[in-house]
Amino acid sequence: MTKLLEQAFQKASKLPKEEQDAMAAFMLGELESEKRWDSLFAGSQNRLREMAVEALEEDRTGGTAELNLDRDFPKD
Repeated sequence: MTKLLEQAFQKASKLPKEEQDAMAAFMLGELESEKRWDSLFAGSQNRLREMAVEALEEDRTGGTAELNLDRDFPKD
């Protein structure tokens, strides 16, 4: 465990039990979320590569237009 994480746990241990549980639930949720994102990205690399090749081909054959922020996203 790193010193910084150890410090955080030490400070958290002084909080009321309800706040400790809330902090633990938050951390566990964040860790699970990161795990899900890693899995989703790992499983999408082939499709992302295919989409990049398609986009480059579309651009090469003149099927794209330059983005004009003033025209395409006018301010209200």
